[in-house]
Amino acid sequence: MSVAEKVRTGRPAAARQPRVADEHGRRIRGLELVWRYLLLLAVLALTVGPFLWQLSTSLKGPAEDIFSSPPTFLPEHPTLHNYERVAETIPVWDYALNSLKVAAANVVTNCVGSALAGYALARLRYRGRRAATLAFVLAMLVPVEGIIIAQFTTMRELGLNNTLVGVVLPGSVAAMNVLLMRNAFLNLPYEIEEAAFVDGANVWQRFWRIALPSVRGTLAVVAIFAFMGAWDDFLWPLIVLSDPSKFTLTIGLNYLHGTFANDERLVAAGTVIAVAPLIVLFACLQRYFFRGVGEGAVKG
Repeated sequence: MSVAEKVRTGRPAAARQPRVADEHGRRIRGLELVWRYLLLLAVLALTVGPFLWQLSTSLKGPAEDIFSSPPTFLPEHPTLHNYERVAETIPVWDYALNSLKVAAANVVTNCVGSALAGYALARLRYRGRRAATLAFVLAMLVPVEGIIIAQFTTMRELGLNNTLVGVVLPGSVAAMNVLLMRNAFLNLPYEIEEAAFVDGANVWQRFWRIALPSVRGTLAVVAIFAFMGAWDDFLWPLIVLSDPSKFTLTIGLNYLHGTFANDERLVAAGTVIAVAPLIVLFACLQRYFFRGVGEGAVKG
């Protein structure tokens, strides 16, 4: 807008822009904006609501009725005694340490293996590359329940039954994580690596110094997915582990549901203990997570 037009209208152009607009600059009407916020609140209630209810239940004392009608969300007398009772009922911290070992190993193996495999699928030229990519895609279509007996037989033949290594090994490199890293590497300009090749950089130097630092966001996504998958896994540790001292947290908390099924406060406290590390991890890596979603977007 010219200076003369600003004088005629009596206000700058920026002041006459719509107050609420979408990503394309189009104005959002008031009713549409209200519906958007209502939808967001509904999704928030469905996703965060159950966790907040479990947190509220875990803080309620034995004198409070958790089944009152209408239900009360805020505890009248908040207490941490339920968390102490969880530690007294089961060795929760030993189970949490076992889960942390499994999750940390799963993160390391997935980040290293997925980065190497993804770079090989995206950047290296060799016969059978398309077939290898197709194999990873097909691996995502196979349900875990269909191969779990074969996995158990393999661990038994290797002598890894009832060990934490046997828990980690089947999920050490996930097909989805490999494809995420492949798509992230595909989005990088080839000119950068070509310049490094002209300067004498070999494959490992191009991978370590150029390609890998450029996809740190996707690597954070892989780390989050790997940690969550290992930390929340219940079926496979239940099958492969038999020694209670090696149980992971998800199996250990199952004792609260079986022996103390009527004490919902105890179960809620155990649930919060299991979820808390995931919240801390995502809070620390959320900046890289949202950047990595764009890096690893599937190309058409």
